[in-house]
Amino acid sequence: MRARFQAIVSGRVQGVAYRYFAQRWAGSLSLSGWVRNLDDGRVELLAEGDKRALEEFLTHLRDGPRLAVVDGIEVRWEPPTGEAGGFRIEF
Repeated sequence: MRARFQAIVSGRVQGVAYRYFAQRWAGSLSLSGWVRNLDDGRVELLAEGDKRALEEFLTHLRDGPRLAVVDGIEVRWEPPTGEAGGFRIEF
């Protein structure tokens, strides 16, 4: 079953390779979407793909890369749109 979520990750998640970490995991799980830094120090993600893969992705996002400290993730599940084209970092 396909699904989609938008998430906001808070904590020490900028300057610690969090976006690259997310992109690697999304690619390994065959997810599409994007990740970007927000001006307030948080990171925003949009991911679409298999529901089980998205749930596994969230587990990894909660851990983050070695130097990150994830305080929380706000997740909003949405209907899938069929977005394709891999998972990219937006600057």
